[in-house]
Amino acid sequence: MFKECKTANDVKKLVKEKEISFIQLWFTDVLGFLKSFAITPSELDEGLSEGMGFDGSSIEGFARIHESDMIAMPDPTTFQMVPWRGGDKPVARMFCDILNPDGSNYDGDPRYALKRLLNKVAEKGYTFYVGPELEYFYFKDNTSTEILDKGGYFDSRPVDQGSNLRRETIFALQSMGIQVEYSHHEVAPSQHEIDLRYIDGLKMADITMTYRMVVKEIARQNNVYATFMPKPMFGENGSGMHVHQSLFKGDKNAFYNKDAEYNLSDTARHYIAGILKHAPEMTAVTNQWVNSYKRLVPGYEAPVYVSWANRNRSAMIRVPMYKPGKEKATRIEFRSPDPACNPYLAFAVMLGAGMEGIEKKYELPDPIEKDIFEMTPKEREEWGITALPGNLYAAILETEKSELVKKVLGEHIFNKFIENKKIEWDRYRTHVSKFEIEQYLPRL
Repeated sequence: MFKECKTANDVKKLVKEKEISFIQLWFTDVLGFLKSFAITPSELDEGLSEGMGFDGSSIEGFARIHESDMIAMPDPTTFQMVPWRGGDKPVARMFCDILNPDGSNYDGDPRYALKRLLNKVAEKGYTFYVGPELEYFYFKDNTSTEILDKGGYFDSRPVDQGSNLRRETIFALQSMGIQVEYSHHEVAPSQHEIDLRYIDGLKMADITMTYRMVVKEIARQNNVYATFMPKPMFGENGSGMHVHQSLFKGDKNAFYNKDAEYNLSDTARHYIAGILKHAPEMTAVTNQWVNSYKRLVPGYEAPVYVSWANRNRSAMIRVPMYKPGKEKATRIEFRSPDPACNPYLAFAVMLGAGMEGIEKKYELPDPIEKDIFEMTPKEREEWGITALPGNLYAAILETEKSELVKKVLGEHIFNKFIENKKIEWDRYRTHVSKFEIEQYLPRL
């Protein structure tokens, strides 16, 4: 049952009441992989007051061997029971901030990179709200792409064979206090989506990490495999993470103006313009894998071109009109990211680009309501529509020269991230694929 903790004392009280056997301490490496270690209740007092020390030299993007001592400081407000480890020996978890031995925040911690930016935005009076739609696939196991069903968009049972898995997943999320708006079968066979209720940016980054873990754990318990790989199957739609976002000042939506076209305030228009301008240079962060760019191709609904629109789903940014004129529902939807990114870094670069647009009052071009995929290259040129990077290497080159991304992520994460992505690209480009063996070996 969900119970919110606000202080360290709340956590200690609940651990005793529920007779919790272990408390998992969660954090994220630079690439967005969840890391954890467990402590027993006897270590909880020390953990909450002083943090728990660990060797950071083996964590991707963290410290070098000669500066490896790190401290994981639990955030009591993130304490929750782990729904897949119940029974008579329940387990709980807390997200951690990573600190240096002197107690200062560690620059290589993705959670800190987002918190640092959110604090700056808060100084300007804004709260950043995010509501992502994460798509994923269910397969028989993790060694092939054998599907569970041949369902399509919004199909129901008996065609939709993943509905029970989604249902169990939603119950698990709700038991952790995570609000779900709705769920459904997606366009591709065996592809699914569970949409999360919007909340502030840091909580949503934590929730996104939790969501991915819960989806995978519920699948594992049912002897199937869930993957957030952006493009696991040739010829089918890939999985995206459409990120709905807005800025509030107190209870007022800063994106809303009842008298403006599309109800978009000047703040919203500048914010959209910021993301449009900086989208190519932050694509390596929002689409961080070699496989990400096999989704970002024309013809499979994934946005490839830098553009915005009101209803046009071929545009990279859309202004949803589900509830026109309703202040709290006014938001933008950034459609190019995929669900395998590091959410702390991805949310940070989106917000950073949008705030740059607001601060420098970027002008928003006209919306593109035509189907961009149907346009000729000449028509796209006439409309001033440019494309996102076509592969990871092109994206790395854009990011590498980005002052904005470096400022948002900080020099440590920026350099470590690019270094890792270059290694990934080198491994990919020197790999001899099955396609090459089949196509070239018999002929050349």
